[in-house]
Amino acid sequence: MGSNWSDRRVVVTGLGCVSSLGNDASTLWGNVLAGQCGIDAVKRFDIANYDCRIAAEVRDFDPAPAFPSGKEVRRTDRFTHFGVYAGWKALEDSGLDLSREDLDQVGVYIGSGIGGLETTEEQHKVLLSRGPGRVSPFMIPMLILNMASGLFALYHKLRGPNFATCSACATGTHALGEAWATIKRGDAAVMFAGGTEATIVPLGMSGFAAMKAMSTRNDEPKKASRPFDRDRDGFVMGEGAAVLVLEELSHAQARGARIYCELAGYGNTCDANHMTSPDPEGAGAARAIQMALRHAGLPTEAVDYINAHATSTPAGDMCEVQAIRRVFGEHALRLAVSSTKGATGHMLGAAGGIETVICCKAIEAQVAPPTINLDHVDPACPLNCVPNVPQERRIDVFVKNSFGFGGHNAVLVGRKFNG
Repeated sequence: MGSNWSDRRVVVTGLGCVSSLGNDASTLWGNVLAGQCGIDAVKRFDIANYDCRIAAEVRDFDPAPAFPSGKEVRRTDRFTHFGVYAGWKALEDSGLDLSREDLDQVGVYIGSGIGGLETTEEQHKVLLSRGPGRVSPFMIPMLILNMASGLFALYHKLRGPNFATCSACATGTHALGEAWATIKRGDAAVMFAGGTEATIVPLGMSGFAAMKAMSTRNDEPKKASRPFDRDRDGFVMGEGAAVLVLEELSHAQARGARIYCELAGYGNTCDANHMTSPDPEGAGAARAIQMALRHAGLPTEAVDYINAHATSTPAGDMCEVQAIRRVFGEHALRLAVSSTKGATGHMLGAAGGIETVICCKAIEAQVAPPTINLDHVDPACPLNCVPNVPQERRIDVFVKNSFGFGGHNAVLVGRKFNG
């Protein structure tokens, strides 16, 4: 990396989201701070025979305002509805006037861990019941996971760098990190980046349940997702999307943009350990955190808050604790480390995006959001995990961790913007 790379600074100027706790960043943040939980019994289909019957569903959602026509809505999968809508909300929040931008310099990286699973499921039923001639000609463009990224660019004529990340539950954070790097390289002035997911469908729910990865606390949905808690028994699936607007600093300043924070570093490593299980020592995650801090030019002591990946699985949460202790040493005890998945469920490919939105609001408000349902902290977790209530505290630097099946580790470092 030459000096040109390091001289370019990247800031966050727009936040957009779709979630079980609200379809804009302020509503989401208010509900997270209030200790609300978006998890309930699944309503989208008959869940009676399933091991896990709870999820954090998006309710009362209308994608139409973000799409050119009702026809476009009908020709797209639910995951694309979420991604395009979150991008539209981020655009609105940023105050960008695209009619005044060089659209060759505006790009989109909206990833998805799984893509159009509902379309896959529905069209397979059509194939079996009615034959190959009745499969929709829109099936492929509906299910491929790059379509949220492609269509958002199409609807807004954004001709800059564009692709979709796919790295399971690290997807959204990878999208943001790659967008950061694209602006740092000088290949774009503005990037829309994040993740989207819509897997609360029969195939998705049964597949994750078959892995014994999901909570079966069906009688207490609001208490089921409990990161770092001694009694956790698996994750709870969520759905939705989050897209952030990243801008090169001078571009943002020239238009008088409100700046949430500076995105300062990005780490990207692999455990190379197991198909689905993280490295038990947390070594790969630790290297990603160290890489992100190195890019940011910050010592470990500068970090104030970590938004943890912690999904409420017995093994995963403790691997992350190991990584944090490995990197931060004694300073780990002075950090606030919370997981907001108790509130939102685990949004898979959208998780890193929604949690980075929460980090931006945390740095704005100088409040560490709570880990809800943390009633009995796991004895193997000697950290301040912000149990149940928010903590007002100085947050100048945050770290956002995301880890995915396949051993993928993605980490962002953000800092309070100072001139």
